[in-house]
Amino acid sequence: MTAREPAEMAQVAAETGAKKAHRAWDRVLVSAFLAGAYISFGALVAITVSSGLDPSTWGTLPTLFMGAAFTLGLVLVLIAGSDLATGNMMLVPLGAMRGKISGADVAKNLTLVLLGNLVGALVVAFFLAVQTKVIGDADSEGSALLTYERLVTIAEGKTEHTAWETFLRGVGCNWLVCLAVWMSLAATSVAGKILAIFFPVMAFVAMGFDHVVANMFFIPAAIWAGVPDVGWDDALYNWLLAGSGNLVGAVVFVSTSYWYLFLKDQPDKAATAAKEPAERA
Repeated sequence: MTAREPAEMAQVAAETGAKKAHRAWDRVLVSAFLAGAYISFGALVAITVSSGLDPSTWGTLPTLFMGAAFTLGLVLVLIAGSDLATGNMMLVPLGAMRGKISGADVAKNLTLVLLGNLVGALVVAFFLAVQTKVIGDADSEGSALLTYERLVTIAEGKTEHTAWETFLRGVGCNWLVCLAVWMSLAATSVAGKILAIFFPVMAFVAMGFDHVVANMFFIPAAIWAGVPDVGWDDALYNWLLAGSGNLVGAVVFVSTSYWYLFLKDQPDKAATAAKEPAERA
């Protein structure tokens, strides 16, 4: 039995999205920086645990191990508390659909959060992944070489697809990520939230879908590690397409769907509760 039913989750999600949009810009940036770093920690441990596993022997199991490890990122975001663009793409527009904030508030919040996420991801990629030699280069040995080779495989996978394929992989990714965020609202315990997060996030990574913030780590790390034929033009191209797909996956398939199912014709309980004492006074 969940602590909240879907209709209650929808109310909480809309209120959460509105609160995120109402915070001061500097707090949003700091919170977003942390989320970018947290997702990058998940990406880095995912590379580490899946490196050295030859696909000719292990088949697709390395992507399963990678997906399981990557869930650390969203667990840190939701349990420790921070602003991740892909989650906000669902929560903040839902607040606007509920009439709590404006479209301009949505655009401002998502812009600030994407900027903060990017800085956090770049800091971890450069200082904690490449400069530490946790991810090595082509001349490394031992575990550093294994992580480098794994990163080569990941970076090539992120940059070899057509624009349409990358966009659709972004849609699939954030449909699942936002379902993880959505389902975490059903639980009030830490264990319940982690369980809700684990399977959708593991699934999107295992299937090779594109998460714009994770790619803010993977592709720059590949560039700084010296992976051949990967440049900043590839990064910008991927971020634009994956980010657009992430936005569609969040807004169309999660925010709009659940707004229509549970909020469209329902009164705003928070607004009603606030209004009743004023009327009695």
